[in-house]
Amino acid sequence: MPWSRIISGIVAIALALTATLLGGWYFTVAIAIVVFLGQQEYFNLVRARGIAPAAKTTILVSQILLAICTLDSSLADAVMPIAGTLICFYLLFQPQLATIADISASIMGLFYVGYLPSYWVRLRNLDSLSISNLPFGGYWPSNWNDVLTQGNLTALPQGLTFTILTFLCIWAADIGAYVIGKFFGKTRLSDISPKKTVEGAVFGITGSVIVALAGAYFLDLPHYLITGSALGLLIGIASLLGDLTESMLKRDAGVKDSGQLIPGHGGILDRTDSYIFTAPLVYYFVTLLLSKWA
Repeated sequence: MPWSRIISGIVAIALALTATLLGGWYFTVAIAIVVFLGQQEYFNLVRARGIAPAAKTTILVSQILLAICTLDSSLADAVMPIAGTLICFYLLFQPQLATIADISASIMGLFYVGYLPSYWVRLRNLDSLSISNLPFGGYWPSNWNDVLTQGNLTALPQGLTFTILTFLCIWAADIGAYVIGKFFGKTRLSDISPKKTVEGAVFGITGSVIVALAGAYFLDLPHYLITGSALGLLIGIASLLGDLTESMLKRDAGVKDSGQLIPGHGGILDRTDSYIFTAPLVYYFVTLLLSKWA
């Protein structure tokens, strides 16, 4: 593995953990930057197919959506139909007649790189206001024992602990799939991404389950064996599907990487594709299922 890939990966992980720990508007701004850059790359892929999306309008309403998620997450779902209406309105009154592909690509850009990532903000904000000790809803531990011992760990907001646990599961899935797939993988998983193997996928999902089980134990979740296994499977499979979806988009656009922003990793979408589908699933796992098991 090239050193540029290792170093940029370490920097990205450090920034992600810092933003996650801070929470509040700090985390929202970090997600907003990722969404902005990701949508730029997505629309470049779309334009490679000769499609003319409503890129500026979609990017603007996506940023508004992230702000609303921070202010009042109960209003966030109302943004999606309103934003879709505005995008269609914009395209209908362009000098050049819009096509079905223009409208579809714009709505997909809103959903795939705007609406789905907004669940990271919703997830991180769960029960987080109570421990805010910084301006703009942020948090920083006065004593690192607050976050490094099991007794205090279970007292932290669900938003903080489950966001970090989800990150750890995704990293375990990515690393496990990469290492096992590279050295032991023989069975091709899909023609969408020829380098991915069944062996790598299975081991990646297994890695996610192992980390989730450990997290469920340390967080003292109810029925931790069932909870951890279910959460790990959910994250591992969603992470894999996110990776394959972005590979499908790149294959259709005829490019190897979505961009060249991150040395050794390609673009923002190349680095964050595993995160797109996971946040909504984990959010509803916590808010709908876990609350019933408690």
